[in-house]
Parts: sequence; structure tokens; C-alpha cells
Amino acid sequence: MIEDFGGRLASVWSELRPTTRGLVERALQTPNASVPQSRNTTNAASAPYDARADHELSRLLTALDERASETDGALEAEKGGQLRHIANTCAAVLQEKTRSAEVFAQLVHRADTQRDYARIDALADALTRFAPSEICELVRSSDVVVRALANEALAQFPTSVLIGLLSDPVDSEIARDALRRQAVDYGSEEARQIVSALDQINMNQEDL
Repeated sequence: MIEDFGGRLASVWSELRPTTRGLVERALQTPNASVPQSRNTTNAASAPYDARADHELSRLLTALDERASETDGALEAEKGGQLRHIANTCAAVLQEKTRSAEVFAQLVHRADTQRDYARIDALADALTRFAPSEICELVRSSDVVVRALANEALAQFPTSVLIGLLSDPVDSEIARDALRRQAVDYGSEEARQIVSALDQINMNQEDL
């Protein structure tokens, strides 16, 4: 089926591992396949997924979207609809399974470009399964929507988790900002005490 949409797509599809192709094929056979399914479903639980599958599906989605956006008239209307359905299904699989900052940013940019705000809300909910380090990476994104979602998600983390990030030379400033937001926006007394202590340490260092 993918082979009907041109050589580049056929090449990307052929380079997928069988297990990765199976993820897309099973999703396409599921009703409402372009809507992410519960992670507790049998298919989601049994289907293997790793960082390589993440990369492969991300690359496939890029190729699908690029082909769907072509306006050279090479695609018939029916094939164009099929192609968009496959692309949306691939995006739904990624949304359900990815824990990668890079892939998340790709999905948010795609949804924002399509003005699919319901999908952006769903992606925001998906951040609950991401590691704090991945969310900190998203806070550094150049995409304003990605940054906003990541900052909001990080502020929802337990204060103890954010405190643990303060010793990280890369993420400490981001963690401090999240703690400050917890203190100011959410009234966390624990966060307020930590921020106050950090500010005092900074003042003492400046006096030296």
C-alpha cells in the first residue's frame, strides 16, 4: 500500500524493521486508528517498542507529511486522503508510545501547524510519562508551544523531583524556575522555602 505513494516513501517503509511496520499495520486495522488508544490495550501492551522504533516512526511520519503536502497534482484525491490517514495513524502511534523530547516536539509542531488544538491538549497529557530530563530538554526548545507545554508539565512534578534536578549542571536553572513557579503560581510552601534558601545562597555568594 505504501508503495503506491512514491519511491521515497517506499524506501523509508522498506527500511523499517518488521516489528515497527507491524505497529503501523495493526493501528491501521483498528477503528479510529488516527486517535491514540489507551496504553492499557492488548496491542499496546504486547507490541515491542524502543528508541529505534521511535526514530523509525518519526522518520516515516516526516516522509508521509512531506508527501501529503506536495501540491504537484501527482496524487489523486482518494490517494491523498489515504495518505493523510496513514500519516495521522503514524502520529497517533507515536503520541501513544514516545518518551522522546525530539519526537514530542515534532508532534506538537505538526498539531500546531494543523491547528489541531485538541491534539495539543492530548500531547500535553502525554508528558506525564516523560522523564524530567526529557521535559527539561523541551523547555529549551525554540518552539514557543513546546516550551509552554513543557514548563507547565514540569511545574506539576513533585517538588522533591525538582529538588533532585538542582544538582544537575544542565537542568538546575530550569528546575529552579519550575520551583519558583510552584511557589508563586501554586502556593507550594515547600517550593517557597527551597527558592528562598537558594536566593539566600546566591546573595551570600555575591557578597564574597
